[in-house]
Amino acid sequence: MKICVTGSIATDHLMHFPGRFADQLIADQLDKVSLSFLVDDLVIRRGGVAANIAFGMAKLGLRPALVGAVGADFADYRSWLERHGVDCDSVHVSEVAHTARFVCTTDEDLCQVASFYAGAMSEARNIELSPVHHRLDGLDLVIVGANDPVAMVRHSQECRDRGYAFAADPSQQLARMGGEDVLQLIEGAEFLLTNEYENSLLEQKTGLTSDQVLERVKVRVTTLGKNGVRITGRDFAPILVPVAREIHAYDPTGVGDGFRAGFFAALSWGLGLERAAQVGALLATLVLETVGTQEYEVDADNFLKRLAESYGESAAADIRPHLN
Repeated sequence: MKICVTGSIATDHLMHFPGRFADQLIADQLDKVSLSFLVDDLVIRRGGVAANIAFGMAKLGLRPALVGAVGADFADYRSWLERHGVDCDSVHVSEVAHTARFVCTTDEDLCQVASFYAGAMSEARNIELSPVHHRLDGLDLVIVGANDPVAMVRHSQECRDRGYAFAADPSQQLARMGGEDVLQLIEGAEFLLTNEYENSLLEQKTGLTSDQVLERVKVRVTTLGKNGVRITGRDFAPILVPVAREIHAYDPTGVGDGFRAGFFAALSWGLGLERAAQVGALLATLVLETVGTQEYEVDADNFLKRLAESYGESAAADIRPHLN
């Protein structure tokens, strides 16, 4: 299955606050918040939603095509991704801007406060998908991930115009997009992916009910945090998949990207939605147990063992032939 992953490519600056954000917020003073958190840890990692998803797919044996915009400082990051099996030949390199940067602080409750500098990402709106289609001799799926909002709408429109199947994954960019842009993004999508909060925000911004959203997309995937993932569609009963068992939760950054990588990898193997969600949930757990979004390893034997522990031996048996 030939998959193109569009979206942000960034470096992550991840910090830890040894306390609770909630304890620092005064309810009647939220309109004039001025806070500085003294952190006790800083790590700099490779990130960006498209790069994270592509990396996860590659760890499961796929060779996804990464599509996004970066700066001239991308050389080392490109080498890392290519060494792990990601096709970077369709990444646009800006002549003037730096690669995007994500700065995030996580507290003891795993709550997060973050900022995102777009940098070269703003040039993603100039990227055409047709050259990627021709270079790969076809595209089975385009993932339209969080990116420059203009680029996201353009990519989904090009998919509709050219008949490419696509998944709409607006993620944190929902906060910046108006209702009309969100409608243009999701219309005709094979898959719509959000978390529970984004699910409500999308319906609020578009004015659509849950049923009306499903009239515009085929499958809706909603991640529910510790409650797992819910999958709904036009012609099947809702599917609820619990989270995979964890060893130790360390950092939630990139967990959603890990889920998407496992979910779409499993679909590319020809597995059904429930099995795909189980693979996604376990890959998300591997991300949760590490610092950074691309620091985990996928060992086939251990992956299958943990899959069986979470979802039963039949799940492991179905997935075993697809893991190298």
